[in-house]
Amino acid sequence: MHSLVAIVIVASLAFIGTMLDNYFAFAAQLLVTNRERYRRVSWAQALAVATLLLLALAVSSLLTSIPTRWIGLFAVVPWALAAHAWRHRAKPAREQFRRGAVTTFTLSFALGGDNLAVWIPLLRANGTVHALLTIFIFAIWEILFVLSAQALIKQPRVVQWGATHAPTFVPWIYVALGVLILVECGTFR
Repeated sequence: MHSLVAIVIVASLAFIGTMLDNYFAFAAQLLVTNRERYRRVSWAQALAVATLLLLALAVSSLLTSIPTRWIGLFAVVPWALAAHAWRHRAKPAREQFRRGAVTTFTLSFALGGDNLAVWIPLLRANGTVHALLTIFIFAIWEILFVLSAQALIKQPRVVQWGATHAPTFVPWIYVALGVLILVECGTFR
């Protein structure tokens, strides 16, 4: 069993690492959204993340018959995502258009492949108590994610900088998350 501090750090790194690009995209979306729609759009984004988390939990529970050490081989998925992100890092950021809650949910859910690639093995790696604590930590981070994105839009230059430069950091984050999966699953022990 990991120490509580280790679980908090690993869960935080997994959440932040998979949500960094989404964070700036969400903040950029809020910049073009009417203020009276912030609450609906924020709830839609949070609901999409919760749905992804439930899906990751369901899939990880289906993998209980597979030894945890083999689950660590899922590390190749974030590494493949890193290679893809590296190849496309120079692509200009897409222009943000106004969209409602349904589109926010759909887009946030559709962009969640990297989240699933990291969250599934993480939730499977160390048992039920560890998974429940990880889910709790993810929930706290999601609340902070939404609230800080709403606060960040008061600094449009920062949002623009993040949306422009996040693709440079994302490949390195995926590589690190792949290593994190290997370590958490004890693949090479």
